[in-house]
Amino acid sequence: MPQPLEPSLATLSHPFMRYFVATRPAFLSVTFVGCLLGLATAAASGIALDPFKATVTMLFALLAHAGANVVNDYYDAISGCDAANNERVFPFTGGSRAIQNGVLSLNEAMVFGYALLAAVIPAGLWLTAVSAPGLIGIGLAGLLTGWAYSAPPFKLQARGLGEFGITAAWLLIVVGSDFVQRHAFSFAPLATGLGFSLLVANVLYINQFPDVKADTQAGKYTMVVRLGVAHARWGYAFITLLCYGWVLSMVFLSQLPVVALITLLPAIASSKAAQNLALHAAEPRLLTPGIKLTILAAALHGLLMGAALLFVAGGT
Repeated sequence: MPQPLEPSLATLSHPFMRYFVATRPAFLSVTFVGCLLGLATAAASGIALDPFKATVTMLFALLAHAGANVVNDYYDAISGCDAANNERVFPFTGGSRAIQNGVLSLNEAMVFGYALLAAVIPAGLWLTAVSAPGLIGIGLAGLLTGWAYSAPPFKLQARGLGEFGITAAWLLIVVGSDFVQRHAFSFAPLATGLGFSLLVANVLYINQFPDVKADTQAGKYTMVVRLGVAHARWGYAFITLLCYGWVLSMVFLSQLPVVALITLLPAIASSKAAQNLALHAAEPRLLTPGIKLTILAAALHGLLMGAALLFVAGGT
């Protein structure tokens, strides 16, 4: 199957589309699922959802994710790792290619990325005013994590801490979406959201394998670079086991309903992706099936968890 064409000025005549592709829109789906999961968690607790607040939460969570993606592209362009990435598997790894292919200048990407992140702040303040002050902490933690993932002085991914940052960020999306409706902190979104967040971290993890040579050359010491390809491939299975083990433990402790066991079904996709990675960790072009299965597992797990919660809520 031919690889999708990278963005270029020749194919993107409209300025809006040039900026849109720089956000890596296909990856925004995991944030959409995370918000739905948080809303389902609140609904399962007997809370009547406010559709307008839910819509604002969803919209600006997507905006924050888009901003973090563009900022990541900006700092990866500065480090040179995206330009040096000759083994990328587009559109999954190696960034959006908007800067490298002249769709946006380095300065345009920087301004756009930070503008997207800044645009989230007014919405966050309004949501805090109509929910509870605790949302300020959730929002600030989310924005800081999204920024610190790529930007100095933290550069979490380049220090081998990217997986922790991603897990925290998507857990905060679930917790924040629940909090806006609940107006309080609860263990419930942690119980429902941690497994999903770990599978999102696995998307980052498997995507690092095609980029490992360019990352090493640019001094970007991701977890895969630090462990080495041969050893790092087993990390994927470890993160996967943490996810499904968490679900099992939450059901055993009655923090999740028994019907939540349906979220173990995506383990089939996760297992096949782990096999693909174990066999082809050093062969980037052969990792596409594993990357797609990883994205599928994360999205399906979140959707099934939300559906299970709503099913139980509807029967009570």
